[in-house]
Amino acid sequence: MADNPDVVDVLTADHRDVTALIGEIWTVRDPMIRRDLTDTAISELVRHAVAEEMYVYPAMRKYLPEGDKAVEHDVEEHKELEETMKRLEGLEVSSADFDETLRKLEEILADHVQDEETEQFPQLRSRIPHEELVELAGKVQTAKKLAPTRPHPGAPNSELFHKLAGPGVGLVDRLRDLITGRATK
Repeated sequence: MADNPDVVDVLTADHRDVTALIGEIWTVRDPMIRRDLTDTAISELVRHAVAEEMYVYPAMRKYLPEGDKAVEHDVEEHKELEETMKRLEGLEVSSADFDETLRKLEEILADHVQDEETEQFPQLRSRIPHEELVELAGKVQTAKKLAPTRPHPGAPNSELFHKLAGPGVGLVDRLRDLITGRATK
């Protein structure tokens, strides 16, 4: 990443971080560490998705020739990721169901990352002025600080919802995390 990372740099780094966390979950057997890594991965992925929905998807709709279609596809994947993360939250980390659900999360995420990094991100870089991409990076990073840390599969996956209700939901999530000692970083 350069001194002024653009939104593609930020989102790609998020992909690497979450993918690495999931890889680490597979190698750890200690249930407490495994739970902490899982909760951290979920938290990071939720914040990433919310920031994308708030700022990146509107830019995709505006600048990409098939932007509406790409966003619809990505939102469907976000919904599937959220449902899977919600299931993962409630499972014992030592259960076979946990491993099966983690594998499903990993597969959905890999497909999502592949779509974004091979198709959408190069298009964003070729169609959006660099200064705007850098500005979007700042907005995404700020949004991630205020975003929810837990999956809310019943909530709308929309820019408006996240901008109006997201900070409040995020505050409640962070309070719950603090009270329960849930790992988020």
